Amino acid sequence: QVQLVESGGGLVQPGGSLRLSCVASGTTIFLYAMAWYRQAPGKQRELVASITSGNTPNYADSVKGRFTISREYGKNTVYLQMNSLKPEDTALYYCHLVKRGLDYWGQGTQITVSS
Repeated sequence: QVQLVESGGGLVQPGGSLRLSCVASGTTIFLYAMAWYRQAPGKQRELVASITSGNTPNYADSVKGRFTISREYGKNTVYLQMNSLKPEDTALYYCHLVKRGLDYWGQGTQITVSS
């Protein structure tokens, strides 16, 4: 059974940084594209960043140049490094994996950017 567990969220001031982690169990992340999504209150869930199995990243325009997605195979973990955070980055952030046509989501980790 695939499980994704996010961590690293919290409260940060505008301009600050955080690194999110997503640890996968029940599968190796080596073969699969993975992604980070976020959902702010009253808004739809949106794609923030993704990384292909070949490690090609892709970013939403709103986070380009500020966020970096990466993976560490030895730890079966995907990261999202977030710099220059803005209040509009406040949301619940989810890790996502598609395997054999099935969607897997973590429980989410809250990021709040506020002074």
